Amino acid sequence: MYDVIVIGAGPAGMTAAIYAKRSNLKVLLVEKGAPGGQVVSTKEVENYPGFMPITGPDLSLNMFNHVMELEIETEFNEVVKVEVKDNFKYVTLDDERVLSAKALILANGVVPRNLGVLGEDKFSMRGISWCAICDGPFYKGKDVVVIGGGNSAVEEGAFLASIANKVTFVQNLKDFTAAQAAIDNLKKFNNIDYHFEAVVTEFIGNEELTHVKIKKPNNQEILIKTDGVFEYIGLIPSSEIISHLGITNKYGYIVTDEALQTNIPGIFAAGDVREKEIRQIVTATGDGAIASQGVLKYLKGC
Repeated sequence: MYDVIVIGAGPAGMTAAIYAKRSNLKVLLVEKGAPGGQVVSTKEVENYPGFMPITGPDLSLNMFNHVMELEIETEFNEVVKVEVKDNFKYVTLDDERVLSAKALILANGVVPRNLGVLGEDKFSMRGISWCAICDGPFYKGKDVVVIGGGNSAVEEGAFLASIANKVTFVQNLKDFTAAQAAIDNLKKFNNIDYHFEAVVTEFIGNEELTHVKIKKPNNQEILIKTDGVFEYIGLIPSSEIISHLGITNKYGYIVTDEALQTNIPGIFAAGDVREKEIRQIVTATGDGAIASQGVLKYLKGC
């Protein structure tokens, strides 16, 4: 039995595991994908103290190297079930193994939100992507559409503008909502087009995606010819595996107290999956440290 199992190896989860290990706890870090979470998909990070700038993959690798230096046990597998029995926590993996722990730290993170319009499922990962740094190079010299206007859309759109022939933004609001510095950087490129107060209604193509249909406020419909689409319209919490425990709000984010403990003793949450105001790398690492200290106090009281 582990003292604590940390689910998710993003900045919050890796920090939690590091702090737990340094507190001499028996810890397991479980991750279904690449360590780093959303950071892996970020072209460049400019606001993480001590690194100015650094690519998302490099920062993720630095964090994971720290995990490896401490010889923290890591399991690359998907968690499919979480149960609580007699104050012990049981985690079922995709290969049907069941692991037990005295405490859990849920750092599951978030996943990109989909539009849910006609053609999206058909062209998902076959013309529609949610990661410019992953798939952007496939569109070098081509035309792409970026949907959204927040920080992720604008920052990743700037990266795409540096390699694509043309980048067209579709934003449902009157302007971008990203940080001004990101907007200023985007406007340095002369291969950008914009459609504000517009919504996507359909993705069109036969075998390959060829057009995006949008609708303007006057019900005018416009077809945008494109080779690819990148969606950045928000995130949803990865909390399905614990939805039955009654520890989330109506949006699926995990509710915690100041020690980041949920209403179930011994279950903590950290990072983007938690109900909070600001979701940044630095706040995620802070969450990881707080949750780990909360676990330590919880175990001492058992």
